[in-house]
Amino acid sequence: MPSDGCETAQLFFCRRCGDCCKGYGGTYVTGQDIEAICRYIGAEPRDFIARYCNLSGERSVLAQRADGYCIFWDQLCTIHPVRPRMCRAWPFIESILVDPENWRIMGNSCPGIRTDIPLQQVEESVRRILSKQHG
Repeated sequence: MPSDGCETAQLFFCRRCGDCCKGYGGTYVTGQDIEAICRYIGAEPRDFIARYCNLSGERSVLAQRADGYCIFWDQLCTIHPVRPRMCRAWPFIESILVDPENWRIMGNSCPGIRTDIPLQQVEESVRRILSKQHG
């Protein structure tokens, strides 16, 4: 989802380690996410939700296996071409704008996040990236 390749590459390079696919309370999925994944795996939305999702409040989240990983993680994301919006956005998320220190916190568990960049620069970049996504 990040659209400015140059800017994102300065801040983040995905190492495909799967650490972001593990143990963070689940990945919210929108109706559009569910439709795209269902087309990709050949499932009906009702069956998909029953088999692959849990509820968090009133929202669907992708289920996690006993080891804490997303149900679709198998050394790589098995639905990567249609991964949920939340996954596509990572790590350029709103919580960085709430508190830029979240970038460093996230960097403690994600080896692809550069934490040597001044937080003001990170915040400005994330703000630009998010405005392009929503604009």
